[in-house]
Order: sequence, then structure tokens, then C-alpha cells
Amino acid sequence: MTESMVKTPNIYWLVQGKGEGNMPLNAFDQALLDAGVGDTNLVRMSSIVPPAADEVDGLTLPKGGLIPVAYAAYDSSTPGEIISAAIAVGIPEDDSLPGVIMEHHGAEPLEVIEALVRQMVIDAFDYRNRALGEVKSIGVEHTVEKHGAVFAGAVLWYK
Repeated sequence: MTESMVKTPNIYWLVQGKGEGNMPLNAFDQALLDAGVGDTNLVRMSSIVPPAADEVDGLTLPKGGLIPVAYAAYDSSTPGEIISAAIAVGIPEDDSLPGVIMEHHGAEPLEVIEALVRQMVIDAFDYRNRALGEVKSIGVEHTVEKHGAVFAGAVLWYK
């Protein structure tokens, strides 16, 4: 058996946030703060939940830490525009198998974006020939005032 240089996460946390700012990057930063991950360094990853990972309600993440996350983010500078971001997590019936995370964003209402990510999870399990046990999703919608941003993610960590 080989040892990994990086621990495999065994917990995950679903987060979402929105923000407004004087500039688009400030709006994104506000969305990250609103989601509870603004004082960390997010490392974007592909979308697999390790086998038997448990969902938690919240985490105390190390300030400045490198945090693995699958996420959707969107920003706009069009006042009045509705923007949304959502993710969905598919949990297999067999917890010895990995799950799947799908993410999407756009200038559409949350109900549209969230329905897409939930269907994407179903599709991912279908072409993996894997029995889907449960789909969990989270998302956020925002009406832009000046510069707005939305963020939805699945933080992977370990206990």
C-alpha cells in the first residue's frame, strides 16, 4: 500500500454566499465571506466526493489554509440582473464508492440553475452505472445592484 502525500477528505460542507462590491472582485470576496470561506485560499478541484465522506453543518477552517473545494461562481455588473450559482452532491447507495459533485452558474433564477445541477448528478451516476442514493443541493440567487457575485461550493476536509 502506498502512502498519499495528501490526506483524503472524509467530511464535506455545502456553502453558499452572495455579495456586492465597488468592483467585481470585491463582490466575489464578499460572496466568499458570506459563504464562510473568505479568509482561506480555495483550491478548486474536480468534482468527486470520497467514499463514505460525511456531511457536516459547518467547519472551522484554518485562516489562510489551502482548502479543497468544488464550486460555481458568477459575477455581473448589470444592475437588476438576476444571477445564481448552485452545486449538487450525489451520494451513492454503496458508501464504498465515491460520490459526485456538479456545479453551474448563470444569469438565471436559482430554480433553473439548481434543477440543472441536480439533473447533472443523476446523469453522472447513470453513465457511471452507479446506484444513486441521495442528491443534496445548495445554491444562491442575487439581484445585482452595482457589481454582484454569487458562490456555491462543496468544501472537502478531514476530521
